Amino acid sequence: MKLIHRNIDKDGKGEVTLMPDDPEDIWHAYNLISEGDSVKGSTIRKVQTETATGSSQSNRIRTTLTVCVVSTDFDTQACVLRLKGRNIAENPYVKMGAYHTLDLEPNRKFTLGKAHWDSVFLERVEMACDPTQNADLAAVVMQEGLAHVCLVTSSMTLVRAKIENTVPRKRKGNAAQHEKGLHRFYENVMQAILRHVNFDVVKCVLVASPGFVRDQFFEFMMQQALKTDNKQLLENKNKFLLLHSSSGFKHSLREVLSDPSVQSKLADTKAAGEVKVLDSFYSLLQNEPARAYYGLKHVEVAHQAQAVETLLITDTLFRSKDLTERKRCVALVDGVREYGGTVKIFSSLHPSGEQLDQLTGVAAILRYPMPEIEEEDHADDSD
Repeated sequence: MKLIHRNIDKDGKGEVTLMPDDPEDIWHAYNLISEGDSVKGSTIRKVQTETATGSSQSNRIRTTLTVCVVSTDFDTQACVLRLKGRNIAENPYVKMGAYHTLDLEPNRKFTLGKAHWDSVFLERVEMACDPTQNADLAAVVMQEGLAHVCLVTSSMTLVRAKIENTVPRKRKGNAAQHEKGLHRFYENVMQAILRHVNFDVVKCVLVASPGFVRDQFFEFMMQQALKTDNKQLLENKNKFLLLHSSSGFKHSLREVLSDPSVQSKLADTKAAGEVKVLDSFYSLLQNEPARAYYGLKHVEVAHQAQAVETLLITDTLFRSKDLTERKRCVALVDGVREYGGTVKIFSSLHPSGEQLDQLTGVAAILRYPMPEIEEEDHADDSD
């Protein structure tokens, strides 16, 4: 994402002009744009014109519109953000107050205006405009007949291909059909990797499965690469890392990312850091529950005592339509940082973020045990 222009006053009111470069930037835009914001961008509008003879003619005209956002819709597959809003600036083709949908796409700049840019919004802009934030990782989670090819960035896990093939069972004395089905499946997975993984950018490709499926697939892929002289695969052979997973479904990616061998290889990526923190939280919750709490109310009590060492929070809460809840979350993030705590904002499009969302979306690791929080809760329940 490129920051073209920024004009924010001391009170936090102002606007920024941004140019998304890739699909991940559209995800950042989705997290930045809230209801009530103004967005100025280029769009195509269908305009009806009447000729001198009285017949009407319809033309598609490109124009620049400024809309007050009413609703947002993010398409994860196409990586397009659709903004529905009312026109709030004079335009020769669109009446004031008329509804229009703006599509935000890569390489199309837009200007975002807010009544108040809080610290979380400003941090999101800085993160989106920092090229070092991208995690260059691809992952294939598979089992016999099912595979998911994913691209893992610092903000989201994108499923680029889902491969489903029927593999016949092994029969006594006749395993030919099974082998044939398996090879057809492996070929499809290999083609998906070649189509969706850019080896110039990706530093590591994780291949995970239960049993020996990953080993058999990797062997098949390298044999095919030698036969067809596929230099792309042969030159990047050392980028593949074979690991165990419980299944070929997307949710198995979380256990793959928490593997110690992956952690060391991906030490600089945000996704691996989030998984590590979440694992520490679960470990404390099991062994030392007085130092691990979740839920906004409990975490706020711990923060008032300046006890929060690490705050875990999902970006879902910052997209809340309830402004009071959003302000509480922003105040909590700012307060924890002020007292020297660490804040980890999880993406709801990562498996780790999905898991944290199931735990209310906010959790905290404390500096010291606070059993009184639990006791207060039990006292309230008994009352």
